[in-house]
Amino acid sequence: MKTASATSSCVFGPVPSRRLGRSLGVDLVPLKTCTYDCVYCQLGRTTCKTVERKEWIPRQRALEEVEQAIQTQPDYITFSGSGEPTLFTPIDKLIQGIRAFTEIPIAVLTNGSLLDSEEVQRELLGADLVIPSLDAASENAFQRINRPHKAISFERVLAGLAAFRRRFAGQYWLEVFLLGEDGSDQREIAELRRCVDVIRPDRVQLNTVTRPPAEEWAAALSRERLEQIAAMFSPPAEVIADFPAAPGLEVWGAGEQDILQMLLRRPCSIDDIVGGLGMHRVEVLKNIEHLGIEGVVEETCLRGRSYYRARQATKKAAEES
Repeated sequence: MKTASATSSCVFGPVPSRRLGRSLGVDLVPLKTCTYDCVYCQLGRTTCKTVERKEWIPRQRALEEVEQAIQTQPDYITFSGSGEPTLFTPIDKLIQGIRAFTEIPIAVLTNGSLLDSEEVQRELLGADLVIPSLDAASENAFQRINRPHKAISFERVLAGLAAFRRRFAGQYWLEVFLLGEDGSDQREIAELRRCVDVIRPDRVQLNTVTRPPAEEWAAALSRERLEQIAAMFSPPAEVIADFPAAPGLEVWGAGEQDILQMLLRRPCSIDDIVGGLGMHRVEVLKNIEHLGIEGVVEETCLRGRSYYRARQATKKAAEES
């Protein structure tokens, strides 16, 4: 078996997504380069909190890796991963480049923090689907949950989310991430509904902690409570937490390196890997065992379920490669 390496690719997956099916991830910034330092982040604490936009990775390299990876037959090509994708510029040129060799729809998962910028708005207009997030309805809650860069305020984020909605012709879904203490605060939920009315997204999707978070105190809501809150929105919101693994399609030769690339971006269960890479469960278990022996992957648990993630030393090596 080939020895595992921490060399990082900017393309990972496909990973199973309840919303997007089999999503081929494109990671446009270095690990944990973000405008926020969210308490619930499954990748840990932000190490580079910034609002600087630049071509963090070579655009041509990203295009070549995406073109090679579309043999996996993903349902979406998704700009997401280990940081905030709108920190990468020029996203519009990247979208245009991908359009030249595939008709697979392009999605952008963003925290929405830079959508007040007309430049960012313009660069995202060519996407098929944009999914920003809004996790708070006040400055105090925003600071507590998202821990943003000092240049970003709650009112700026809310204004940007609404402004981009008015300009964007594609699908616009808003993800609201709720923690345990906020799920019982009726005033906070009412304020979130008010914010949604201002933004006017096509869909509202509720999420909560389903993988080990950056801060241990970031507690999850139960599915029952999420369903209750979802019914308070008009039209009702969707609950996307605890999604089941999407069925895998065994159409390509995924292996140990592909598993490691997934685990560099987020903790995954065995089912996540099976569904995302279309591998046989026994083969996944065998590769995970080998990665553990090599010391590049470790096991962690959340509410009795096992997840696997890249060790910090492995992540650091990937950043420096």
